[in-house]
Amino acid sequence: MRQPPHHMLPRDTEGIDDAGIDRHIVRRVWGFARPYRRQIIGFLTAIVLAALLGLAPPLIFGRIIDGAIADGDRGYLTFLAVLAITAALAESLLGLAERWLSSTIGEGLIYDLRVRLFDHVQRLPVAFFTRAQTGALVSRLNNDVIGAQRALTGTLGSVVSNLVVLATTLAAMIALEWRLTILAVALLPAFLIPAKKVGTRLADISRQQMERNARMNSTMTERFGVAGAMLVKLFGRHGSETEKFSDDAAGVRDAGIKSAVLGRIFFSTLGFVGALGIAVVYWWGGSLVIDGELSTGDLVALAALVQRIYQPLTALTNARIDVLTAFVSFERVFEVLDIENPIRDRPGAVDLVDVRGRVEFDDVWFTYPTAEDVSLPSLDGAVPDGDTSSGPVLRGVTASIEPGQLVAVVGPSGAGKTTLTSLVPRLYDVDSGAVRVDGHDLRDLTQSSLRRSIGVVSQDPHLFHDTIAGNLRYADPDATAADLERVCAAARIHDVIAALPEGYDTVVGDRGYRLSGGEKQRLSIARMLLKNPALVILDEATSHLDSENEAAVQAALADALEGRTSLVVAHRLSTIIDADQILVLDNGQLVESGTHDELRRDAGLYADLYRTLVRGDHEPGSASVTPR
Repeated sequence: MRQPPHHMLPRDTEGIDDAGIDRHIVRRVWGFARPYRRQIIGFLTAIVLAALLGLAPPLIFGRIIDGAIADGDRGYLTFLAVLAITAALAESLLGLAERWLSSTIGEGLIYDLRVRLFDHVQRLPVAFFTRAQTGALVSRLNNDVIGAQRALTGTLGSVVSNLVVLATTLAAMIALEWRLTILAVALLPAFLIPAKKVGTRLADISRQQMERNARMNSTMTERFGVAGAMLVKLFGRHGSETEKFSDDAAGVRDAGIKSAVLGRIFFSTLGFVGALGIAVVYWWGGSLVIDGELSTGDLVALAALVQRIYQPLTALTNARIDVLTAFVSFERVFEVLDIENPIRDRPGAVDLVDVRGRVEFDDVWFTYPTAEDVSLPSLDGAVPDGDTSSGPVLRGVTASIEPGQLVAVVGPSGAGKTTLTSLVPRLYDVDSGAVRVDGHDLRDLTQSSLRRSIGVVSQDPHLFHDTIAGNLRYADPDATAADLERVCAAARIHDVIAALPEGYDTVVGDRGYRLSGGEKQRLSIARMLLKNPALVILDEATSHLDSENEAAVQAALADALEGRTSLVVAHRLSTIIDADQILVLDNGQLVESGTHDELRRDAGLYADLYRTLVRGDHEPGSASVTPR
C-alpha cells in the first residue's frame, strides 16, 4: 500500500508523547470493525501480496542482465520480460482490489459510526443541546468519524504495507549483498534529522492554518445566517467584517506558502538522500563488480531495491504516533456515544393509548442538570469550574388538569412556567414527585407514544429549510394535499399560502425567515393540528406578534384548542380570562390557582399582575401576561 509522501513527515506529537493504546478502546474498535473482518483479511492479504510482487521487477532485471543477456539467450530474455509484465499487471490488479476493499471498509465504517452517533445524539435530552456547541457536534459526526475510518484503512494498511515492504526488501538486499544493505540503511539518519526539524515546523504551521480556518468558518457560519447578516447590515459593519476575515484569510495564505516551501524542501531532501543512496550503492557496488565479488545484475537490482527502503523506514518511525492519533478519533467518537441518556424508557414501559387528557402534577420538584450531568467539556466550549445548579426551579408543585380543560400558567419572570410545561412531554424528568397523564406516571410510558399525544406551539417555532408542505408533513409524512389545506384553513394560513407563486411548494428559508412572525406561528399551529394531539402546550405563542397577527393567530388557536386539554403559558389575557383554571407560580411554587374571577377576588399575586397589565395597555383584551 503506497501512502502519499506527506505521510512520511514527522508528526505533531503534542499531547500523545506519553499516551498509550487503551485495550478497551481496541476492543470497541474491533466491535465496529467485526462486520468487515472478511474484507479486512482480504485487504491485508492484498497489501502483503502487492508488497511481495513489488520485489519482482528489480530481481527480474538482475536476472536479465546476468542470465539472459550474458548468455545471449533470447528465449530466456522473452520469458523474463513477460514475467516482469505479468508481475506488474498482477500488482496493479492487487492495487485495485486493495482500493476497493479499503473503500468498502472505510465507507462502511463511516456509515455505521455516523448513524450510531446521529441516533444516539438525537435521543439525548434537551439539556444536552442547551450545553453542547452545534459546531463541535457536527465535527464529531464528520472529522472524527473520518479520522476513525482512517485508523482502519489508512493507518493499519500503511503500517502493514511498510512493514512487509521493509522486511522483504531488506531480506532481498541482504541476500544479494549484505554490506551494501548496511551502507544504504546507514544513510537514513542523514534524511531523518533534517526531516524532523522540517516536520516540527510544518506541524506548527498546520496548527496555525487550522486555527485560522476555524475562525473563518465560524465567521462565515455566523455572518451568513439570516440573523447574523441582518445584524451586520443594521450596524454597518461590512468593512470591519471584511477586514477581519481578510486578516485570517491572509494568515491561511501565508501559512500555505510556507507549508508548500518547507514541504518542497522535505521532499527534495528525500530525493537527494535517495539519489545519494543509489550513487553510493553504484560506487561501492561497482568496485565489488570490478573485483569480481558482485555481478552486474545484482548491482542493478540492489540500486533499484535501495529506493524501496527509505520511504517505509521513515514512515515506520512515525507508526506509533500514527496509531495513537488515529485512535484519538475513535476515543472522541466513543466519548459522545458514552454520554448517558437519563431520560429512557423503563423496562416494561407501555404505550399511551386512548388519551383522555387528564394531567396531574404530584408534589413536583425539579432542578436543571449541571453541565457535568449532561454534556462534555469538549462539546460545551468553556465549562466554568464548579459549575453547580442554582437550586430547585420547581418546589412541590401539585395541580390537576381535567380532560378538555384550558389551563393557563402565569407568574413573574423566572417563576418556572416554561419549566413546568417542559415536564409534560418529558423533555426533563422530575427530581421527585410525579407527572401523570391519564393516571400513568410519564416514566412508565414509552416516550414515542407520549410525544405523539402532545402538540407544542412555542413563541419562536422552528421551521426547516424546506417547502411549506415539507414542514407540515413533518407531523404526518403520509398527509395528503387535502389534509394540508384543511389544517392550514383551520390555522388561518391557507389563503396566504395559496397566494404565493409556488403555493405549498414555497421554500420557507433558513428557520422560516421568508415568512412573517404571524405566518410562522399559524404554520406551526397547522403542523400541530396535522399531528392531531390530545394535549396542547402553548408557550407564549403570541408574545412577539403585532395586533393584526395576534388576532389571526388567536382565531386559529380558538379552533385548535377546541376539545383538547390545553396548557397555556403567558398567553393573551383574553384567553387567560376564559381559562377553566389559572395556575400562578412564583419562585417555583404554586402560590394560587382558580378562575380569573376567583383569583381577582383573592387580591393576591394574580390580581397584582392583572392590574399591572391593564394599566400598561389601553386595550386589555390584547395584553399579555408578563414574560417568563
